[in-house]
Amino acid sequence: MKKICIAFIAIASFIACNNSSKEKTKELRVNYKKIELDNGLDVIFHVDKSDPVVAVELMVHVGSAREKEGRTGFAHLFEHLLFLESENLGKGGLDKMSARIGGSGANGSTSRDRTNYLQTVPKDALEKMIWAEADKLGYFINTVTEPVLAKEKQVVKNEKRQSVDNRPYGHNQYVIGKNLYPKNHPYNWQVIGSLEDLQNATLQDVKDFYKKWYVPNNATLVLSGDINIEEATKWVHKYFDEIPKGEEIPALEKKPGEVKETKFLYYEDNFARVPQLTMVWPSVEMYHEDSYALEVLTQYLSDGKSAPLNTVLVDDLKLTSNTVMYNYASELAGETQLIVRAFNGKNLDEVKAGIEKGFAKFESEGISDKDLQRIKAGQETQFYLGLSSVLGKGSNLASNNTYLGNPGFATEDIKKTLAVTKDDVMRVYNTYIKDKNYIATSFVPKNSAELALKGSTLANVIEEKIVNGAEETFDPKIAATYKKTPSSFDRSIEPEYGKAPSLAVPKVYEAGLENGLKIYGIENNEVPLVRFNLTIDGGQLLESLDKLGVANLTADLLNKGTKNKSVQQLEEAIQELGASIYIYATKENITLSGTTLAKNYTKTLALAQEMLLEPRFDETEFALLKKATISNLRQQEASPNSVARNAYKTLIYGEDNIRSKNTLGTISSVENISIEDLKEYYNNYISPSVAKMLVVGDITEETVVNSLASLNTNWHSKAVTIPEYKTPDAPNKPVVYFYDIPNAKQSVLQFGAPALAATDKDYYAASVMNYILGGGGFASRLTQELREGKGYTYGIRSGFSGTKAKGTFTISSGVRSNVTLESAQAVKKILEEYPTTFSDKDLETTKGFLIKSNARAFETAGAKLRMLSNIANYGMKADYISDREETVNNMTKERISELANTYVNPNKMIWLIVGDAETQLNRMKELGYGEPILLNERQKKIKN
Repeated sequence: MKKICIAFIAIASFIACNNSSKEKTKELRVNYKKIELDNGLDVIFHVDKSDPVVAVELMVHVGSAREKEGRTGFAHLFEHLLFLESENLGKGGLDKMSARIGGSGANGSTSRDRTNYLQTVPKDALEKMIWAEADKLGYFINTVTEPVLAKEKQVVKNEKRQSVDNRPYGHNQYVIGKNLYPKNHPYNWQVIGSLEDLQNATLQDVKDFYKKWYVPNNATLVLSGDINIEEATKWVHKYFDEIPKGEEIPALEKKPGEVKETKFLYYEDNFARVPQLTMVWPSVEMYHEDSYALEVLTQYLSDGKSAPLNTVLVDDLKLTSNTVMYNYASELAGETQLIVRAFNGKNLDEVKAGIEKGFAKFESEGISDKDLQRIKAGQETQFYLGLSSVLGKGSNLASNNTYLGNPGFATEDIKKTLAVTKDDVMRVYNTYIKDKNYIATSFVPKNSAELALKGSTLANVIEEKIVNGAEETFDPKIAATYKKTPSSFDRSIEPEYGKAPSLAVPKVYEAGLENGLKIYGIENNEVPLVRFNLTIDGGQLLESLDKLGVANLTADLLNKGTKNKSVQQLEEAIQELGASIYIYATKENITLSGTTLAKNYTKTLALAQEMLLEPRFDETEFALLKKATISNLRQQEASPNSVARNAYKTLIYGEDNIRSKNTLGTISSVENISIEDLKEYYNNYISPSVAKMLVVGDITEETVVNSLASLNTNWHSKAVTIPEYKTPDAPNKPVVYFYDIPNAKQSVLQFGAPALAATDKDYYAASVMNYILGGGGFASRLTQELREGKGYTYGIRSGFSGTKAKGTFTISSGVRSNVTLESAQAVKKILEEYPTTFSDKDLETTKGFLIKSNARAFETAGAKLRMLSNIANYGMKADYISDREETVNNMTKERISELANTYVNPNKMIWLIVGDAETQLNRMKELGYGEPILLNERQKKIKN
């Protein structure tokens, strides 16, 4: 089956698109079976026995486009509600079951046009999942009560605050939607809806929405993975057949956006530190013939050194570090967006003039055959990457069936992509962009309206006011009372597990080169791809405190050309192979990461070696990277999440410990770094003596080792001593810290203390202890209390972050501003009670999840690379998962209590809040941990 799977969306003779008449693209075949039940439910099966797992996806053809004005956000609200409870799964629903069966965590998403529910589970839980999905579709709505609805409204509103209201440029897409689409267009509003509409939703509204849209004839179920189709079909009929068909649902007509005249709008963004210009043109819906050429056009104009927009705006005018342009195609309409985030203080009229120059450059030069093929080459690799998980395959089948009724449309989809010509690219530019009306939004920092495009009018953005005590109260513990939906059999009986899958641990090989480079690999031929990471220990740890950011800039500059190739030539050489190579720095290392088609591995590795051993150290690129880094640091200053992460590290490690520093450096340190500093870092520290090569994919050990012969000869070893920075001990008493960000719609919480290294004997055991506390998603107490119980947050988590050095135990969340104190009090109470209230049921859930989830442990190439990283970095055995299973099996409640008392003691923690000091600072005294310490100067309140 492994080889058959490759036919799913892979193109066997990709270079056939180079206009050579001698080569022809092989016909694609899609390995699936589709049936339709009498009630209209489409069911698709895809067999892939490469891992003992099954992905289950239920896609319902309803998104925000099926809502009514004044009742927006319903589709997304439903995505939340369906995880909570159903008649036969009971309270906790699919989330609770996922923890028991070792699932990947039940998840979902909502778009303009559809809502999907998906997760990957061990194959022995397939019947359970079919039973659960049927319960959501046919036996759910009676469980929704007024308290449940009230609570979930708060969760969704918190999601909006986190993803929109409390984020730089968060309102940009709202402004675009309101002006690109007429008021009666279903894309006029955002998927998440408005806070007012959500608050006004009634229980009857919810029931009416469910009755109309959540019916079998408006849904697709996909089962992909290690399945027996005959057996799965029998289960599908058993659990879904008696769910009644709904009313016929007519298709919505295609309806493009409408811009009768070009419109300029601006908004002073509370969280923005640099100006951003967005230009948007109405285009075409997904699957439209022109959408494929628009994909090529937007990538060509903005992606890479040679892109016309980058040539002008980045290199010539030096207004920005990059441009972003993409074609956003949905079911009913499409839009082409161009986004440029300018450097600090730059006027967006200059940016607009630069964009026009970039377009003029394209108009005169067009796109070359070479560039066209270079862009198409990346498609082959991307399609293969889509094959790396059964979930990815299932989502593709579900989408194509939902929108077209043809699960296997990937065959035609690729053909259309590869058929795009140079004339097509120029034609769609002339049709949809050149001299066409558009919407332009200027999002600028507060009190910087002069940076917006001339002639801009103020955009209408409704800013929520957060008032203490203003939210409605609810009791989520009130159980729903209802008459159960009748069924021909007892649906309350959960199906038994199937035959337990056997865990197949990938075979790991280890080797080494004479120069000291260590090699770790896993051969895997499911798809013809190879992924590799060459990791060099050191990273920021090798910097001096007065040159912070050197490692990051060194890694970035290594991407910018080689001695024999300019930046543009290097980019094109990589892209022509359909490969990607990227070098980046972290706190502890610099990593060269590559992905390539197996057939192009040797050529890709040669380019990677050239980047590593023959750096260009281009002065112009260095200057641009410094400007981009400083711009990034300015943006972090206004991002509550970034502020919280940076402040928390300083409190944990102390000012003099480099582990407390931002890997980007500081604005002043970056300004003072010279290219000679980078050369010194490179010459002293980039050595095979502290390097590891991790390789996963369709390649043998012998081929890997032989391919590195040149690296062995040309990369000379040197001694590198990496400084050790001692992590402080946990504090002796709790201290509350506050960082003021005026008008913050949420408070970002970071609570924790120094804890363990990954190599400590208690590390994995402590992670087991943390599963029920905050590491287990919806199985965790933190989530159950603060999200499910009180609606304070969209998400909260806890975990250990150790490496070879001691890391932290951290609890992090974004909570509604007016419950900042209440959230901290709830966390404190949970931590205080955890050691004595961890139950037999908690232990059973923990063991069940951690043992059963091992079936998914090595499914993807990324998972295999993480496995190799654990072995290489921490000296683990290749079958370390067996030791972990023993730790889980031997875990007791007493051991959990001991670990909790030792490592998650609330009285030995730092309690950091980043939020609005005017309304929340003084309240934090009530936490009982003394006077809060303000970390920055009290900021002036900003008027909306």
